[in-house]
Amino acid sequence: MNVADEVKKVVEAHGARLYDTEVASENGQTVYRVYIMKEGGVDLDLCAEISRDLSPLLDVYPPVSDKYFLEVSSPGVERPLKKPEHFQNSLGEKVALKLSSGDKVKGTLSAFENNEAVLQTEHGEERYALDEIRKARTYYEW
Repeated sequence: MNVADEVKKVVEAHGARLYDTEVASENGQTVYRVYIMKEGGVDLDLCAEISRDLSPLLDVYPPVSDKYFLEVSSPGVERPLKKPEHFQNSLGEKVALKLSSGDKVKGTLSAFENNEAVLQTEHGEERYALDEIRKARTYYEW
């Protein structure tokens, strides 16, 4: 059984979409984070419902070998883009890229095709291959 697939099914049963999962260590504690998105936004009640439904599954099929805490939340307005589907789901949003060359680029993500992010920048359209992007995240101008 693939735990990630089962987590995705539980999230989707609540009308939400699984954005990503991660295992983090904070203050000597292991945290298994499940990031979700939903049209119209994610609220605390939805996170609690999904957490309540995930707990029994993860008790039987733990995502990590040690003791951990489960956390269900939204990835936020400013969220990391790690997978091709993250880029696909962020079309039209402002993104900041850190390239393997060390350069930083900001622009609006207009397309993601053939593993390339297409940004509209102040210099026009620019393309960046996924393998030359070291870090990417959406950003919001406050």
